[in-house]
Amino acid sequence: MKADLHAHTHFSRDALTSVETFARRYRQAEIDCVAVSDHNNIDGALAVREVAPFQVIVAEEIRSTEGEIIGLFLQEGVRKGLTPEDTVRAIREQGGLVLVPHPFDRLRRSPLGEEAMLRILPDIDIIEVFNSRTILAVDDDRARRFAEEHDKLMSAATDAHTPWEIGRAYTELPPFEGPGGFLLALKKGSIVGRRSFVGFHVLSTLAKIRWRLHLGRRVAR
Repeated sequence: MKADLHAHTHFSRDALTSVETFARRYRQAEIDCVAVSDHNNIDGALAVREVAPFQVIVAEEIRSTEGEIIGLFLQEGVRKGLTPEDTVRAIREQGGLVLVPHPFDRLRRSPLGEEAMLRILPDIDIIEVFNSRTILAVDDDRARRFAEEHDKLMSAATDAHTPWEIGRAYTELPPFEGPGGFLLALKKGSIVGRRSFVGFHVLSTLAKIRWRLHLGRRVAR
């Protein structure tokens, strides 16, 4: 099966991807599982789970005091602004898994730093080693080396903020059930990915500005 382990709806934020569009595009891309991980909330994940014909992992990209951490298989949202240690503790308390997205992407404002990753290393389940929105391939390469050095499972993701990025990256893995089965399946996983066009970054930034100015809610259909 094909799984995108880090994707965004933003249907209430940047107005580019409605829940319906999100589900339809993933079905067209023949992706079997999506970890919907909007920033600091699980609303989009719950909404997609209601309509999607594919497997949905309820997730959240949480802004800790030192950078972003994704919680997978969440039952409820995790509050932003906690330390990395408290963030992973909150994920663990509800039976979730810990994934570190785009850790060495030097062009982002909020990757989790290496020092913080080393502090929470025993609680990290997965390192994202290919992100379609990471512009510099060497940054993904560094993430892969870190994961290999510390014997961590690896994943790929689109980090899609627009409908047109969906399907550009995924992790191939056997079917699974639940967090434990997911970890076992991911051990047999393989990374597939293409980089997104830089223009998509500009497009999603403009959409955020549009949302802040209250100029509309939905564009993609």
